[in-house]
Amino acid sequence: MELRDRYGEFQARGAEVVALAVASPEAVEGVRASIGAPFPMLADPDHRVAEMYGVYNLLGDGLAAPAVFVLADGTIRWSYVGQNANDRPPVAEILAHLE
Repeated sequence: MELRDRYGEFQARGAEVVALAVASPEAVEGVRASIGAPFPMLADPDHRVAEMYGVYNLLGDGLAAPAVFVLADGTIRWSYVGQNANDRPPVAEILAHLE
């Protein structure tokens, strides 16, 4: 997993990675442990956060679409919303938007 493997590059830039899943806390912790994610993974079982960010059920699957949001000072500075379950931007692209 590229994001896991390059997590240190985010930390070096003073940024934090936080993953969010429309799932129970137990399910999210199981995934985090199985992939060895060094970053926090949060559960959003009621999909409130996913709805606030406008990514809930976009793909008609009852989940949050894969998305990346770069925030600074509480403002979204850049975002990417995937068009399918595997559509995620390369880590280099995300890092470029942290500059």
